[in-house]
Amino acid sequence: MKFSNNGYYIEKYIKCSNCGMLLYSGGIQSKSSEKEIFCSQWCVDWSSAKAQGIEQPKLPFGHEKIHEIG
Repeated sequence: MKFSNNGYYIEKYIKCSNCGMLLYSGGIQSKSSEKEIFCSQWCVDWSSAKAQGIEQPKLPFGHEKIHEIG
């Protein structure tokens, strides 16, 4: 999310290219595409596995717990 210079409104919404989570900071830039940005290393790995043709990647959640609900 990018706030305006005066901080009164949001100038641009930035979302994870994989899961769509709203990013409040810079995120993790993709190495394969400048247009892709991710919220966590898990999303980077999952997107990479999908690009390699794995239909349903099975990746363990890391310690960051960013995708866990509850």
